[in-house]
Amino acid sequence: MGAVVRRPVAGVAAIVLLVEAVGFVFVNGVMATVVDNQQMSLAGLDPDAMSTGTWGAGFALGLYLVGCAAVLVRAAITDRGFGRVARPVLIGCAILHGVLGALAVGLVGWAAFVFMMVVLGLLVLTLVAYGEGAKAGEPATTAPAGTGTSAA
Repeated sequence: MGAVVRRPVAGVAAIVLLVEAVGFVFVNGVMATVVDNQQMSLAGLDPDAMSTGTWGAGFALGLYLVGCAAVLVRAAITDRGFGRVARPVLIGCAILHGVLGALAVGLVGWAAFVFMMVVLGLLVLTLVAYGEGAKAGEPATTAPAGTGTSAA
């Protein structure tokens, strides 16, 4: 897959992850506010602790998605492969989207599932496009046609 396709896919994936990060923080903020205002508790847990934990989880997931987006922006700008740390982080992000997509079907509906699968597809396509043959310091290139192998 050439840089003509590789770079825009990484850029679109980064934008989608940034929007998703804002969405996760917003949704967790709404849930934390509802729990706090209603003084709800689950099995005797302190409502303030539940509200604080929900805010914390929202910010942590938001920061994780922003970090993944930063890795994708770097790849889109430099057209370089991922390093030893960035690749597993993006693989973890793809796994997260697969699990959240499976949960979203039952809890939210098919539209949320489709969105999660589109993000998963963008992440996997980017990971495949910047394959392991493309080291962090080298341009992501493919082998000449007819050799039967590629770096991607």
